[in-house]
Amino acid sequence: MADIPACPNCNENYTYEDRGLFVCPMCGNEWTQTDTDLLASQNEVKDANGNILQAGDSISIIKDLKVKGSSSALKVGTKAKNIRLIDANDGHNIECRIDGFGIMKLKSEFVKKI
Repeated sequence: MADIPACPNCNENYTYEDRGLFVCPMCGNEWTQTDTDLLASQNEVKDANGNILQAGDSISIIKDLKVKGSSSALKVGTKAKNIRLIDANDGHNIECRIDGFGIMKLKSEFVKKI
């Protein structure tokens, strides 16, 4: 039973398998294993070099980035440890603490894993 995924639509764990489809009785959603694999690959966060990032990784900034509301910028090579992966609608998918700036949200296309 552990290999049946939660519903990607409503996140309920009451799903069951019926004739090759996963079915959610809570919202009526039906999907296949291929859909589940595709959704998992879309949720991966990759750095500028294509490496998959995970929570807790250390990153380095690859481009000077202007900081909104500040006169200074983040320079190339600035490092951040222990990142968090977030799901933001504005494209910023990394949250981290940077010395001298505090907590920042960054786009994964401007960082590399170290």
